[in-house]
Amino acid sequence: MRRRWLFADQLGPHFLDAPHQQVLLIESKAVFRRRAFHRQKAHLVLSALRHRAAELGDTVVHVKAETYRHALRRLGEPLDVCHPTSRRARDFVRAQPDVAMLPPRGFVTSPEDFASWADGQRGTMRLDNFYRHARQRHRVLMDGDEPTGGRWRVTPGSSGPDLPPPPAPVEDDIDAEVRDDLNRWQTEGIEFVGRDGPRLFPATRREAMDRRDHFIAHRLPFYGAREEAIRATDPWVSHSGLSTSFNLGLLHPLEAVRPAEAAYRAGTAPLSSVEGFARGILGWRDYIWHLYWYLEAGSPAGRRPRGVGTVPPWFARLDADAVRARCLSDTLAQVRDRGWVHHAQRLMVLANYALHRGWRPSDMVDWFHRSFVDGFEWAMVGNVVGMPPYADPGTMTTKPYAAGGAHLDKVSDYCAGCRYDFTKRRGPDACPFTAGYWAFLDRSRERLHGNVRMTRALRQLDHIPDLPDVIEQERERGETPP
Repeated sequence: MRRRWLFADQLGPHFLDAPHQQVLLIESKAVFRRRAFHRQKAHLVLSALRHRAAELGDTVVHVKAETYRHALRRLGEPLDVCHPTSRRARDFVRAQPDVAMLPPRGFVTSPEDFASWADGQRGTMRLDNFYRHARQRHRVLMDGDEPTGGRWRVTPGSSGPDLPPPPAPVEDDIDAEVRDDLNRWQTEGIEFVGRDGPRLFPATRREAMDRRDHFIAHRLPFYGAREEAIRATDPWVSHSGLSTSFNLGLLHPLEAVRPAEAAYRAGTAPLSSVEGFARGILGWRDYIWHLYWYLEAGSPAGRRPRGVGTVPPWFARLDADAVRARCLSDTLAQVRDRGWVHHAQRLMVLANYALHRGWRPSDMVDWFHRSFVDGFEWAMVGNVVGMPPYADPGTMTTKPYAAGGAHLDKVSDYCAGCRYDFTKRRGPDACPFTAGYWAFLDRSRERLHGNVRMTRALRQLDHIPDLPDVIEQERERGETPP
């Protein structure tokens, strides 16, 4: 059996074929030289990799090198590796003469199964259709041939009580070593964004399982009702915080989906919460992963679609203090301080604002990749390019994921304490999301013409008497912090 090379996002036991298989782990310093990652992301990835090396003991060769190429030359033996999670890493592996690439792991649906499904969709590969396929294929929340409860999507009930935060990991000597190394790298000129802080996310399988168990016991029962809610005082709301554990390979997705389903069968979690949780993992996560590879030839990230501006310095630096709009300031501060916010903030605050401003989707993919502890290219292309700007165009969604201030007021508690008024589109207290939404629609009229889901909004443009003034106001605002 060849030695198994594990990337830093392949750290769980399901990436090995035997308990005592020989392993190679590589730390590449060049990865951090190329781009400025969030300091807490760098810490988490290195901590997880080094904890895995400690667990593997005598079966692992742990190489710290400038590049992957240098490490492979130093080892000098044949290897195999599970299919990497980025195109760049995949191409690098293919170019190595003594490295055999195996099929991907860490996802539920196989590439062959997804391709067979997608080939039959005639170009409209909608999540709902894939989700139903995956539920049936893997027998998740199914009663015979029918979905449990008689519906594929289940409407949640009331929001429920305040919830305890997930358990915080306890840092150890490995974390201290990582922090010392990152401090030294910064003195050598390697740059990071965001603030350092206590590690907030699991770096070991045991920590990941503890967080999963806590979520299923305490937060899952209320997940459905709070899935889209944004609360300034509660960054977690009802979310699991397991995305990093899946994306580092510490947990297999079914290791969370199956216990969640068991909680429903046992009567400790409602179907609406369990169905929503399963949809996000078995449905959305797998769907985004497979689209990244299935649409590779025409990747929207590579085409730099629709967008003329780039991410401004204040946004790139996570300078939340420069921003007065409460929703954007608080969300940027959360990214700065913990490298994570939940999906509603990512879409409705960060990506929505970028869409209004016309920033290049490819630049936003890079920003999310670097700035989030769970950010990996495969996850960000679909989430950032396919959804908010409708830049695929229309492969994943039937309209842009765009909204104005009124929607933010509906789903969050930000607007009540903001210096801007979400009901106003003009003037010094005009909400930048409300005004930005109308400016975006005007700019996108031609592109969105004929989209039946946008017909009503586009017609409203013709009934806004001060639209030229709104457009000029937003043009003058430009890329300055709102």
